[in-house]
Amino acid sequence: MAEEILLSELEDGVLTLTLNRPKANAFNEDLIKAAQNAFKDAARNADVRCVLLTGSGKIFSAGQDVTEFGAGAPRSFRAHLQKTYNPLILAMRQLEKPVIAAINGAVAGAALGIALAADVRIASDQARFVVGFGGIGLAPDSAVSLMLPLVIGLGRAAEATFFNDPISSEQALAWGLVNRVVPADVLMEEARAWAQRLADGPVNAMGLAKRDFNRAHLAHLEEQLDYEAHIQEIAGRGADHKEGLAAFIEKRPAQYRSS
Repeated sequence: MAEEILLSELEDGVLTLTLNRPKANAFNEDLIKAAQNAFKDAARNADVRCVLLTGSGKIFSAGQDVTEFGAGAPRSFRAHLQKTYNPLILAMRQLEKPVIAAINGAVAGAALGIALAADVRIASDQARFVVGFGGIGLAPDSAVSLMLPLVIGLGRAAEATFFNDPISSEQALAWGLVNRVVPADVLMEEARAWAQRLADGPVNAMGLAKRDFNRAHLAHLEEQLDYEAHIQEIAGRGADHKEGLAAFIEKRPAQYRSS
């Protein structure tokens, strides 16, 4: 029997969702669909009072499984985002219950957008954050273009996006990208304690506060997700993406100037 790619456990009001697609917990369409369904179910289930999202093993998620883009007929990036990440980000932000991301390791690309869509983030001291999209000649999507500058500032977001260097857990904490950093061996213990505290609190009031935050700071989230899809369609057809994806698959440095 195939192992579940999204593990789900509900205990004392806390729904723990664990990305479980080794080695890197990269998202394919099945994992994205499972995550969409899990957040939709969480919204309907009164027994769920808080959602805790993490990854199995030593990686939160490497983002999109780009090998899906390297085979078969060319795909529409716009259609892909409209079917996958855009509904997932909206489901997370529209869930009027607290969502905690427990960042147990590396997080990149679309997975960074998913982590940013959580209400609070607690990270292992082994975690690192990579915007990632530029590494294969793409622009940010999954609300990263909106959420990352909102959280860490425009200049820092531009630096992280253009240089594509990893952000350490210590730097992430200093920049406000995460709420707390703890040793790797106590991450889930600390994250579950946070989640239980929230689940035992005034969740309806928290949901209304989240609605307030969305209106004050993310009122154009759906519009921005749509614009990201438009921009990614342009990037996905460009020479930079063709060279970046080929270099990634062939495990060699990209040569953008010759592309």
